[in-house]
Amino acid sequence: MIKNIKGSLRAKVFLMTSVMLLCVSLLVFGLLAWWMPRTYSNRLNTILDQRAQDFVSELEQVSFLNSAGLFDQFLQDTEIHSIELYDGKGAFVDLPTERFNNGTRGEAAYIIQAEAEEDFETAPVLSNSYHFSFADREDRYLLIVYGAAEQITQLQQSFIGVFPLILLIVLAVSFVVSWLYSRMITKPVLKISRIAEKMFDLQFDWQVDEPRTDELGTLEKSLNTLSRKLSAALFELQSANKKLAADIEHEKESEQARTRFFSAVSHELKTPVTIIKGQLEGMLLGIGAYKDRDKYLARSLEIVNTLETMVQEILTISRLETTGTDFKKERLDCVRIIQSYLNEIEDLIAKKDLQIFLDAPASAFISGNKMLVEKVFSNLIGNAVQYSPEGASIRILIVAEQERTGFSIENTGVHIPEESIHALFGAFYRVEQSRSRTTGGSGLGLYIVQEILRRHGSECTVCNTQAGVKFSFSI
Repeated sequence: MIKNIKGSLRAKVFLMTSVMLLCVSLLVFGLLAWWMPRTYSNRLNTILDQRAQDFVSELEQVSFLNSAGLFDQFLQDTEIHSIELYDGKGAFVDLPTERFNNGTRGEAAYIIQAEAEEDFETAPVLSNSYHFSFADREDRYLLIVYGAAEQITQLQQSFIGVFPLILLIVLAVSFVVSWLYSRMITKPVLKISRIAEKMFDLQFDWQVDEPRTDELGTLEKSLNTLSRKLSAALFELQSANKKLAADIEHEKESEQARTRFFSAVSHELKTPVTIIKGQLEGMLLGIGAYKDRDKYLARSLEIVNTLETMVQEILTISRLETTGTDFKKERLDCVRIIQSYLNEIEDLIAKKDLQIFLDAPASAFISGNKMLVEKVFSNLIGNAVQYSPEGASIRILIVAEQERTGFSIENTGVHIPEESIHALFGAFYRVEQSRSRTTGGSGLGLYIVQEILRRHGSECTVCNTQAGVKFSFSI
């Protein structure tokens, strides 16, 4: 239980407030019990002294024998308990009172008001002493006056009698007031404590809405503001962490792709170099068929041309990697670019008896880098022309929309195996290795197309159609 109290703010405030109220109430009751009888006693003593002085003044004006009436009259006062008279030598003197029959004066004659000895013994008595002389005597007498103080005893007994009831009332009031006070004081503090626990767990989906105007209200408003700011900061931090993780993952993927690319480059360059080296050695040594130098020099030239094309494409990829998205863009008319390239390869088109269909508006403008966009169209249209059989047709479609322009290039008479479509845009990938080498393909054309389009916010897709193969993208 002690641990529970130590761990509960409300229990601590309740106990401390109860003890404080109980102590203060008992202290007030004790002070009243001590102060009120004392105050009444002082008041009674003042009255007794005033009346006694008046009585002594009257005795000094009469003779001893004529003072009996004064004594009787004085003893009839309800606040006078008794009196004693002593001569100058300290000897007890009988009072000259006439209240006793036959003038009897005994030792108890000075006790007139007390009708029972037990009253005299139990009642508190206030006393004052006075020196005076009777009018017919020069001796000094000592008069001791005792005041009746039964009311003081009754007041003290009343305080003692009501003490248990007062104690119960004080306890009940203390507990009730303490409970209300502890609840009122600790409720906002406990709420703030629960909010602090939520903030510790990084939970900010709460709102303190109590309309307080005191310091706790200011603290609650500050917590609301702090919650909003922490929530926004946490969201920004999480977004930054996600972006950082994505950047790191992208960098890893780029590094892996770069490693694979250079590995493929070394492999692709090694094969033609080995072929050229073998042919040159055979021609220099004059071995067998290599004696026909013109034939193998022509083959070596073809391989060198392939190497030159491959090197040019590798340089293009290198420029894309180094410049990234920081390249100059301008407003380009794609229709004019396509028509210009078709004019350049007019002889090849005529040689293979291909049918070219250009379905395009008079102009279609996009924002991009002129050299790179020309490379995209030359690679895609060049592939369509190169890999289409004789007499096939090629359809080029341009659709201009509000914000983007769509392009598609479809060549008939040929299909790509479905298992090869997903890898078609990889570096040095060829659908048919032997045929690609014969026709001089490097395997980098579509890879370059995809990289250029990604830097223009686009991506190329490929699919088999009923008539052939179609490449599509939009910028």
